[in-house]
Amino acid sequence: MNNQAQKPQPRGPMGGRGPMGHGGPGAFMKGEKPRDFKGTMLKLIQYLGRYKWTVAIVMLFAIGSTVFSIVGPKILGKATTRLFEGVMAQVAGRGAIDFTYIGNILLTVLALYLVSTAFSYIQGWIMANVSTNIAYRMRKDISQKINRLPLKYFDGTTHGEVLSRITNDVDTVNQTLSQSLTQIITSVVTVLGVLVMMLSINWLLTLATLLTLPLSVAFVGLVIGRSQKYFKQQQEYLGHVNGHVEEMYGGHVVVKVFNGEEESVQKFDQYNNVLYDAAWKANFISGMMMPVMNFIGNLGYVVVCILGGYLAIQKAITVGDIQAFIQYVRTFTQPIAQLANTSNVLQQTAAAAERVFAFMAEAEEIPDAAQPVNLACAEGRIEFRDVHFGYSPDKIVINDFCAEVEPGQKIAIVGPTGAGKTTMVKLLMRFYDVTRGAILLDGHDIRDFARGDLRCNFGMVLQDTWLYNATIMENIRYGRPDASDEEVIAAAKAAHVDHFVHTLPEGYNMVVNEEASNISAGQMQLLTIARAVLADPKILILDEATSSVDTRTEVLIQQAMDQLMKGRTSFIIAHRLSTIRNADLILVMRDGDIVEQGSHTELLGRGGFYAELYNSQFEAAGA
Repeated sequence: MNNQAQKPQPRGPMGGRGPMGHGGPGAFMKGEKPRDFKGTMLKLIQYLGRYKWTVAIVMLFAIGSTVFSIVGPKILGKATTRLFEGVMAQVAGRGAIDFTYIGNILLTVLALYLVSTAFSYIQGWIMANVSTNIAYRMRKDISQKINRLPLKYFDGTTHGEVLSRITNDVDTVNQTLSQSLTQIITSVVTVLGVLVMMLSINWLLTLATLLTLPLSVAFVGLVIGRSQKYFKQQQEYLGHVNGHVEEMYGGHVVVKVFNGEEESVQKFDQYNNVLYDAAWKANFISGMMMPVMNFIGNLGYVVVCILGGYLAIQKAITVGDIQAFIQYVRTFTQPIAQLANTSNVLQQTAAAAERVFAFMAEAEEIPDAAQPVNLACAEGRIEFRDVHFGYSPDKIVINDFCAEVEPGQKIAIVGPTGAGKTTMVKLLMRFYDVTRGAILLDGHDIRDFARGDLRCNFGMVLQDTWLYNATIMENIRYGRPDASDEEVIAAAKAAHVDHFVHTLPEGYNMVVNEEASNISAGQMQLLTIARAVLADPKILILDEATSSVDTRTEVLIQQAMDQLMKGRTSFIIAHRLSTIRNADLILVMRDGDIVEQGSHTELLGRGGFYAELYNSQFEAAGA
């Protein structure tokens, strides 16, 4: 990739869009529920499609583990009955306890529980692998999606909001799949299996136990209805908190310079208080599930003990069956409580998955042409033909922009702030597409090129520099990944980087830290210029490329850039008009229109808007 990426800049409270923009809380309704719980869960199931056979195996192991565990109490009840009968016979002097039979029963139950444990371990291990793979796949899909989204999306969404979806939301889905999915399977099988076992012991006791079931269902429905909206709000404001922290940390120097700490803390407290309130309510309401379900279960437990004792006296049921049934009652209510608790987890998962799927459903860049133009070597002829553009349909910022640029020409674009200079460059690179009109490269509409092929013809040096966490050598090589070390060093020398690199610890092997704070702003600018030199593009875009260097270095850089621009079409966005006096053509922009064009001498001679801009910088200096 020959063009230089632009680093997302911090948007703090001192002149940039903060989190109260499109990515702030105004983008969501407070306490909003998932818009489509069922639809989201169906999408998640479809996402699991490629793992259907693995999930089926997990289900078999989960069912096997549960069945072996369920059978145990009834078999153990036989041992209890034989022990009780033996004790009674021994007391009456009519026999002894059959320890051999009891021992065989205990060994059988032990074997069943061991097999159940083994099956549970296997299904847990398989499901952990599946859930991790899904989380990996989700993050990969989101990462690829990010590269396909238009810049318009990121203009309206905070960076922390995007990061929250790729971290917090995916983690929530991962944890649910690894823990709750198998718990749902085992809980359902346990309820059904225990119900069958209880019916096989005594239908009257089973009926008495089931009388508590409507009470459980009613309570579960009440909890789900109350807690669902808070889980959704919790996930949303977790993204807002992340976005604010990322923004303030990225711009912490600006925040400190303008004493914005108090405002930053207040905004953080605002988001954090809403997050705290939503999380507290969600966890409190869902936390009521287990104790209340245990209370309801204990009611059934009391009923079984009383009714079971009466039936035992009537000799309608054995002591061992009562003991087994009591175990089944406890086992019956526990999975119902687990299902109820899991339902809350599923709500949180639905909220997280909904945000992930909503992100992946965002409108992407217009696809490249089916049969894109492929220029072996671009000449660099550019034509702006009746170009109109607006970031929104009701706000057009470029109006009827027309200009022709011949190969090898040096074109300067000047004008006051907000005139549309940088917007023209974004259109040229197809970061945005024109609303009306066309931009042509060598006679071909740039929309007929594949974006990657188009951008290979451009090199950019921006006022906002961007370096990543790697060595200086690798940061320069970003302009042409296949370049040798010798070529990188040659480009560094051409951009006057080599001399200061040797003053740094480890030279070209010094690692630029994450915030690029271990080198100066001017050195960062020089490195990005070296990157453009190495890329050797046919068309150059320079956006005030020497704004961060000292006067002496600026002269050297200007000489290097003049050498680099020979034989190349160059676009220079300039604020200091003294730096573009030797441009072949100067386009003067005002309110999205070209109001003047010509050479420096011609424009000064006309005494128009350009002359006014040019002279104003000296008047400001004189004042």
